[in-house]
Amino acid sequence: MPNPPIRILLVDDSRLALVLLQRMISTSPDLEVVGIATNGIQALEMLPELNPSIICTDYDMPGMTGLQLTQEVMARFPCPILVVSSAVGESDSDRVFSILEAGAVDVFPKPRGGLDAEPNAAEQFVKKIKIVSGVRVHGRRPKTQITSKEPKFVSPTFQKPVRLPQIIVIGASTGGPQALKTILSQLPENFPVPVICIQHISSGFLDGLVSWLGAHTRNCVTISVANETPRRGKIYFPQENTHLVIDHLGRIQPSFSAAVGGHRPSVTTSFCSVAEYYGDAAIGVLLTGMGSDGGAGMMALSNAGALTICQDEASCVIYGMPRDAVERGAARFVLSLNDIAKALINAVIPGIDAFEGTI
Repeated sequence: MPNPPIRILLVDDSRLALVLLQRMISTSPDLEVVGIATNGIQALEMLPELNPSIICTDYDMPGMTGLQLTQEVMARFPCPILVVSSAVGESDSDRVFSILEAGAVDVFPKPRGGLDAEPNAAEQFVKKIKIVSGVRVHGRRPKTQITSKEPKFVSPTFQKPVRLPQIIVIGASTGGPQALKTILSQLPENFPVPVICIQHISSGFLDGLVSWLGAHTRNCVTISVANETPRRGKIYFPQENTHLVIDHLGRIQPSFSAAVGGHRPSVTTSFCSVAEYYGDAAIGVLLTGMGSDGGAGMMALSNAGALTICQDEASCVIYGMPRDAVERGAARFVLSLNDIAKALINAVIPGIDAFEGTI
């Protein structure tokens, strides 16, 4: 028997936008629009009867914003939410990413010039819907099943690396912005090693993500520039649509080489580059995300002697990327999201036990 179609509720006050979104959805036989609402209040009234697989909502709407709708949905009818918004700049970042904090899974930019101007938009939108609709929200995810390949969990007696780490590299995809905020906000000011973050995110949202994270951490969050040597107290993201690599002199460089597994930036590309230059003086962290990007890169880090950490299934929005690394045997530790920052602090700051809160 074929799988039933993914049931979609569209919420947007723009009739033109609704027509455009329906056209994009109609390109896939696996998707079905079961309801259309022009504001959040109307959407809430429709939810019990429609029981959608996913809600696609705008942010700015009269009567009830997308943020308010998300808060109500998460409290009353938990359902995966994809934010479809034209608000992608730094000035809009607080609005867009506040919806992710409220429980929405991911964001997608509205096509600005129609499908003729953005021929790949429909394909990307369909792919995003299929990923987000598969997320189980608010504790509906199954518990982690530990296999023979599952590494031990870290404990308050976390063993520090033999060689003091000189860099941390973190990879994430779906659910990553929320996870990154949790980790980066816990790092102390002027954190003693640089941090590189590779986040899969729709085009146009990178500046907003960097601005939003910068408001929630005591360290400098920035988009990397060519030839910069990574410095303590700074958190680097790749330039949009580029890989971030470390050259033979230890400098950050953007790479325009082909996408890896459909991703540019690729987590694996950066992980491999860091492994080659830093070896066992690196820490690799792989967070929530769909697919397998980062697994091979974490294996490279592990083979180089680096400390490798994966987010556990119970705290992941999607346990895809970490699962791949775990099944490869590349993760030394599997940690809950709330314990990852503590492990990083323990690993790089001599004399501190972040689990116990003592120095």
